[in-house]
Amino acid sequence: MRRRTRYLLMLALALSCQWSGTPERPMLGAVPDLTATPVPLDPGNPNHLKVGALTFMGGVRLTSKDLAFGGYSSMTIDRGLFTLLSDGGTIVRFRLDDRFHLSAPGFGDLPVGPGTGWTKADRDSESMTLDPATGRVWVGYERVNQIWRYSRGLTLPATMVAPKPMADWSENGGAESLVRLHDGRFLVIAETNRRLPSQARSALIFDRDPVEKPLEGFEFGYLPPEGYDPSDATELPDGRVLVLNRKLALPFTWSAVLTLIDPRHIRPGVTIRGREIARLAPPLTVDNFEGLAITRENGATMLWMVSDDNLLILQQTLLMKFRLDL
Repeated sequence: MRRRTRYLLMLALALSCQWSGTPERPMLGAVPDLTATPVPLDPGNPNHLKVGALTFMGGVRLTSKDLAFGGYSSMTIDRGLFTLLSDGGTIVRFRLDDRFHLSAPGFGDLPVGPGTGWTKADRDSESMTLDPATGRVWVGYERVNQIWRYSRGLTLPATMVAPKPMADWSENGGAESLVRLHDGRFLVIAETNRRLPSQARSALIFDRDPVEKPLEGFEFGYLPPEGYDPSDATELPDGRVLVLNRKLALPFTWSAVLTLIDPRHIRPGVTIRGREIARLAPPLTVDNFEGLAITRENGATMLWMVSDDNLLILQQTLLMKFRLDL
C-alpha cells in the first residue's frame, strides 16, 4: 500500500482517538458482516467486456459495517474458498457462486507474526501464496523483510525466515509479490526496492521453500511498465507468471497493467521486462488492485483481482473476474 495513504489513515485514527501515540492495529469483529454488490467493467458501456487478453466475467464491490474491513493486498482461492489478507494482518473468507452471490463469510486474524501484533507495523503482510497439496501458506512481510509459513488456513504452527538477500530491501517497498511455482521454486518481487542505477525492482528466485533453504537461489531484476509498481503475481497453468502492476495518478486516479513473464528465461543477475497483455484505466471500474489469483473453469483460465482500499472512504474493495485468453 502506498505510503501517502497510510499516513492519511494514521492521521485519521489519531484525530478520532484524540491520542498522539502509535495507532492500534484495526481488528475485525467476531461476527462477520460482508456484502457483495455487482459492478460493471465500464459504467458507461455495458457491452464493453474485452480489455486486451481479458474478457470481463463479472465483479462485485465488497463492503462491511465493520470499520476494520479493507486493505486487502493478497488473495488465494482454494476449492472455491476465497481468502483475502489485509496489510494489517486481518483475514476475510467467503464463497461466491456463479451469480456472484456471497455465502459463508468469516473474519479472522493472523495468529502470530513479526512483533506483538499490537500495531499495524507488526502485521504488515503484503503478499501470500498457497500450496494446494499441503494447505500451507507463505506470507511476505514488509518493514521486517521476512517470509512466514503458516499451516492450513493461516493457522499455527508457523515458521519464519529473514532471507539475507532481502535484508537491505527498503522497509516500505519489500516483498509485495510472492509466488510458489508448481515446480517447488518461489518467486519474490519487491514493490519499490530497486536494483540501482536502473528502475528494475529487486527480485529473487528460491530453489525451494525459503523457510527451509533461504540461501539456495539467486537475484534478478524485474522492470515494470514505466510509472507503475508491481503489486502481486500469480502462476498460470502453463508455468508462466502474470504480474500485476498498478499506478496512482493525481488527483486520485488508479490504473493497472498486467504483464507476462516466463521463469524459464530468468537467470542470475538479468533484468526482465514483462509483455503487456492488458491495461485497465478509467473510465473502466478500477481501483488500487493489489491481489491476484487463478482458477480453472471448464478448461478456461479465470483471473481474479482484488483491490486494496487503504481503509479510505475515497476507495473501494473491488473483486473482479476475467477470462484470460492468451
